Amino acid sequence: MVKISVTNLAGQTRDIEAETGLSLMENIRNNDFDDLAAICGGCCSCCTCHVFVNEDDMSKLPDMEEDEQYLLEDSEHYHAETSRLSCQVEVDDSLDGLRVTIAPES
Repeated sequence: MVKISVTNLAGQTRDIEAETGLSLMENIRNNDFDDLAAICGGCCSCCTCHVFVNEDDMSKLPDMEEDEQYLLEDSEHYHAETSRLSCQVEVDDSLDGLRVTIAPES
């Protein structure tokens, strides 16, 4: 299992044991973080699984696809340096130690 640190909207941080092969969004939801709505279920058609990735951890993530970039740029909480849609990040062993904060919904 991969350890990922997740901070919710109240500022509380909890480490989760993430399952490889699932998306970051699925892992966050499977660990009872209600702040992450993920309304589209991982289809990259909304922005309700938006997270801020710790700047030091951004290099662990794959490059962002154009569809994800387009959706994030429309979010009022978009941070070019750290914003990602958690449904578009597949968890693998390289993400061990990743730190993310759930973004407020737009």
